[in-house]
Amino acid sequence: MEFSEVVRSRRMVRNYDPERPVPEEVLARVLDHAVRAPSAGFSQGWDFVVLRTEAERDTFWEATTDPAREPDNWLRGIRRAPCLIVCCSSPDAYLDRYAEPDKGWADRDAARWPVPYWDVDTGMAALLMLLTAVDEELGGLFFGVPVERLDAVRAALQIPPDRNLVGVVSLGYPAPDRKSPSLKRGRREVSQVAHAGTFGTPLHLDRAAYSPAAPTG
Repeated sequence: MEFSEVVRSRRMVRNYDPERPVPEEVLARVLDHAVRAPSAGFSQGWDFVVLRTEAERDTFWEATTDPAREPDNWLRGIRRAPCLIVCCSSPDAYLDRYAEPDKGWADRDAARWPVPYWDVDTGMAALLMLLTAVDEELGGLFFGVPVERLDAVRAALQIPPDRNLVGVVSLGYPAPDRKSPSLKRGRREVSQVAHAGTFGTPLHLDRAAYSPAAPTG
């Protein structure tokens, strides 16, 4: 599939065919592409906990949901995903890397960082997973763990306390689902978000030979 088609086709899939597991060779490509994401200082401070068996996935869902509450349509659809990838970041990997001689921030002060690039870079790795899923004719979704459930998930999956739980990628063959109602907000046009030289100055581009991407969610 052409890259532009992959980007245009990407959408968040919230329902899956539970009878069709993700082939191992496809999962291998998803992860191979994820570790090619950019990272500050080539720190590569990410880890991925891959949940493929029913027991592994049940452990995750038990840690993230309230058993006393009836699952809604969103949760029922996501729970059908045959593969979950829990994406973790390591702040220490970046602080250690930038304390090395070629970087020289020997104090390891996290306040030097304008944003937590360990989380940003892990998010970019997750996006490469989602794009690879489209290229492999799979569906994918990136979603977060509720704040009040983070410690339970860390304990259930034995994630070390020095890791941030950035989010989860669900993978599988898509089943019928409805589009996100948030799409009614509409996509912001390039002309609304791209600024020429200074903020607030519209950027004008020659778009004669370009067809804009279709909305995705």
